[in-house]
Amino acid sequence: MRNHGFSLIELMIATAIVAILAAIALPAYTSQLRKSSRAGAQSFMTTAAGNQQQYLLNRRAYASSFAALRATAPADLTSKYVFIVAATDGPPPTFTLTATAIGDQTNDACPALVIDNAGNKTPSACW
Repeated sequence: MRNHGFSLIELMIATAIVAILAAIALPAYTSQLRKSSRAGAQSFMTTAAGNQQQYLLNRRAYASSFAALRATAPADLTSKYVFIVAATDGPPPTFTLTATAIGDQTNDACPALVIDNAGNKTPSACW
C-alpha cells in the first residue's frame, strides 16, 4: 500500500512559491494603503480650505487653527500626518494648509501636501 501525503520536497516547493507571492504582494499592498491615506488627507485639506473661505466671508480673516474651522482630522489620519494651518492677516489675508507625513507614511511618493488660499496645490503631481 502506498503512503498518502506530501513529501518534504513538495512542501518546500509550495512554501517557496507562497514566499515569492508574498514578497511581490506585500509591497504593492502597503503602497496602496499609503495612497489611500494620501487621498484621505487631500480630502480633509480640501474641505478645510473650503471652510477657510467661509470663515473669511464671516470674519474678514482666515482661521489660524483647525479648531477655529471646526475641522477635525479623522483619527486614522492623525497617526499618518501632521496637519498645520498658517494664516496671515495681510493685506491681503492668506492661508496655507500643510500635511506632513509621519511614520511609515513618509515612504509615500508625496510626503508633504500643501494647499493655499488661491487653490494652489503642491506638489501638483500628487493632487
